[in-house]
Amino acid sequence: MALLHRAELHPTKLELLAAWLPDRRWYEGSTDDDVVRVAAYRFDDPAGAVGIETMLVSTGDSAVHQVPLTYRDAPLDGGERWLVGTTEHSVLGRRWVYDACGDPVYVAALAHAIFTGGGQADEFFEVDGRLERRDPSAVVVGSGTPGAEVPVADGPSLVVTDEDYATVITTDRVQLTVVRRLDGGDRPIGATLTGVWDGQSTPLPLAHAVTR
Repeated sequence: MALLHRAELHPTKLELLAAWLPDRRWYEGSTDDDVVRVAAYRFDDPAGAVGIETMLVSTGDSAVHQVPLTYRDAPLDGGERWLVGTTEHSVLGRRWVYDACGDPVYVAALAHAIFTGGGQADEFFEVDGRLERRDPSAVVVGSGTPGAEVPVADGPSLVVTDEDYATVITTDRVQLTVVRRLDGGDRPIGATLTGVWDGQSTPLPLAHAVTR
């Protein structure tokens, strides 16, 4: 379950991405394009400490881009390369926003969803002391089996490589590929995470994984 806050962020997530995206190898667009949210989905951090949100965004006439983010209340040790920026959250205070492909909490959550057939976390707002569920804007599902063994994806062994259309995350036991441009051209290998959202009724591969 993801507990959300009705809060203001300065700068906003989209403002952070507008400054960060143009330098990515896989980005298709220009620095003048507005970044528009298409949909999003979240995973749970079992420890409840790190927010994990994957945003699907578009810019101009470009393909939809997939941008997994993690939100932390303190800097990620050794994570300078992955820092998207910081933002002031009106409820939680300063938040450090990272490209989640370099964050071991996200990597473990992604591997778990893929190999166990998991999906996105249910999202709730607290309203007058009760929880109010928010309808998902994207629905994702892994191709694996509930209870299946999940290869360990620990931080010290992460090797992350950006490619033209994807980001590849390699650990001692698993290789995960996060599709960055969701134009239907990806040919997944191994177990997969697929998703649908408004305007995309046919499941598209979002990520795939093979054990090593």
